[in-house]
Amino acid sequence: MSLDVAHVGLGPLGLEIVRAAHERGAARVAIAIDSAPALVGRDLSELVAGLPPGVRVRPSPLAISDWTGVRLALVTTSSDLELCMDTFRELLTRGVSVVSTCEELAWPWLRHPVLAQELHELCVRHRVRIVGTGVNPGYLMDALPVALTHACHRVRHVRVERVQDAARRRLPFQRKVGVGLSPEEFEARASAGSLRHVGLGESLHLLAYHAGLTLERWEESLEPVLAERETPSGLGPVPAGHARGVLQVARGFTGGKAVIELVFRAGAGEPRSYDRVQVDGDPPLDVTFEGGVHGDVATAAIVLNTLRPLLAAEPGLHTMASLPLAGCGVRG
Repeated sequence: MSLDVAHVGLGPLGLEIVRAAHERGAARVAIAIDSAPALVGRDLSELVAGLPPGVRVRPSPLAISDWTGVRLALVTTSSDLELCMDTFRELLTRGVSVVSTCEELAWPWLRHPVLAQELHELCVRHRVRIVGTGVNPGYLMDALPVALTHACHRVRHVRVERVQDAARRRLPFQRKVGVGLSPEEFEARASAGSLRHVGLGESLHLLAYHAGLTLERWEESLEPVLAERETPSGLGPVPAGHARGVLQVARGFTGGKAVIELVFRAGAGEPRSYDRVQVDGDPPLDVTFEGGVHGDVATAAIVLNTLRPLLAAEPGLHTMASLPLAGCGVRG
């Protein structure tokens, strides 16, 4: 029996999830929501080929009067938890559980402990659940390393590297990592907080908590990856000396030593894409995905594979390491 869901946020990632849900039979989108004027009122089948007609895009959850049969919503709107809170409140109070790609929701206690407590209390009160997930944060740099440490007696240090050719990713991603910016533009956007991979600190703390590594302090650095020569990208040629991407590193320390290092590097023309997890433990572990894990495809899969485990969990605010592991055999 198909799981009826609401989907909030119909940008490129949201539509990829809708398409994958239909093709896999993992869920049926019964309610579609997006505030963009160009989308409101359109039939979802106009946006995703192959969908049966009959689901029109509405501007907000408040525009929906009948939620019969919809127990779960997928929210793919913003990385910022504060910007998502009104949507989360509206859904949770209606008795609808939430799976969201909001990066700050992956470990909301880091930057928004008050909002995290509110979300947990709303979930308990209305007997629902909420979790933040995606390929990163939500899997590659946190839940996956946690799962690997299941084979260890003890862990001393974890290092995770995610290196990507940004030119192969969607345009919003290329903009997010600063492709084509001059050094001055890069610095200005970095200072404003609008240029970074959101969620690295969240991954660091999720991993530390579930791997049993106590952090006394943590730090995060951000710098441009500069083009040595003109480099092609989806946003046009990147001149030599301009940013072709970003290098972002988060480290967590105990006793003056780094016990976790997360390295995120994404740049147009990156010669080698890969994801690597190294665990200095008993026994030591070293796992590499050559070519890297495709972010959009994997995020859609992770979201869909999380639906059933979340509904089966206890009411409350969850993380990807507090839910049971589910593979792609999960169906609607």
